[in-house]
Amino acid sequence: MANDVWVYIEHKEGAVTPMSFELLGIGKTLADGFGSNLCAFVVGEGIDAIAKEAGTYGASKVFAVDAGVFKGFRADAYAKATAFLFDKYKPEVALFRATSQGTDIAAAAAAQLGSGICSDAIGLAVDGGKLKMTKAAFGGNYTVTVVNEKSQPQIATVRPKAFAMPEQDASKSAEVVKESFVVDEASLNTKVLEFIKSAVAINLVEADIIVSGGRGLGNAEGFDLLKELAEVIGGGVGASRAAVDSGWITVDQQVGQTGKTVKPKIYIACGISGAIQHLAGMRTSDCIVAINKDPDAPIFKAATFGIVGDYKQVVPKLIEKFKGKLGK
Repeated sequence: MANDVWVYIEHKEGAVTPMSFELLGIGKTLADGFGSNLCAFVVGEGIDAIAKEAGTYGASKVFAVDAGVFKGFRADAYAKATAFLFDKYKPEVALFRATSQGTDIAAAAAAQLGSGICSDAIGLAVDGGKLKMTKAAFGGNYTVTVVNEKSQPQIATVRPKAFAMPEQDASKSAEVVKESFVVDEASLNTKVLEFIKSAVAINLVEADIIVSGGRGLGNAEGFDLLKELAEVIGGGVGASRAAVDSGWITVDQQVGQTGKTVKPKIYIACGISGAIQHLAGMRTSDCIVAINKDPDAPIFKAATFGIVGDYKQVVPKLIEKFKGKLGK
């Protein structure tokens, strides 16, 4: 088991989060490179269905820690269980999605084990028996590749949508290994008092379509128009840091180097100049549509399609056209 590749399966409120199985695809490639097995692991309460589903996405074995203390997500509790599994089975590689949950667990578990960690990786490969992890640096202008030569497991958080989602095969199954691990409530530093759902209807990290606004909108009311467009085409609403700093929209909708990293199929940027800090968070989108009054705005260099014009005139026309095409 020493060379096995493990993938953490993320879930919330008893349900697997969208794209939680995406790392099993690249995980299988790495496992093949090591000549080892691809395994998944999950921590929570009532997680039998989640563990079984991981097998349909390619995991040959799934390790499950199931107890009441893990009902609500707490990083310290989940990290203790994760460190226990790693210490017992000693996998070669452990992959987590670079989400708030994945990052919390990975960092805390790495600290407990004294292991290194590569955060927000966008490339993973086996070379000479070592895992090479590539990540963006300097606002996305460069990439760096690192190797952890001194500790095991080699832990990495991976940028969501950096790798293709594997095909699900309902005929496949995995051996589920249930591990008993007890966490004393008194040893935990946190207690769940209440879960408050975000007012944002669509998680930008998971969204296939995002409509974002920047300083060029001029005021908070500009986002009303963007929200209408997003609702018509089934997308989420994002923003540049300038719009967030101006108080026009909440920080959980910020896209960029200091916000969320997204990779939708379509990213519509309205009134966004295209500063490198913003591009670092969305430049890998499949299709970028830029709407800006300034024909020299840097965003046009990254855009798949560019529209030079006032968003107040362009967006209403887009809404009208989409409503007609979609029958709304």
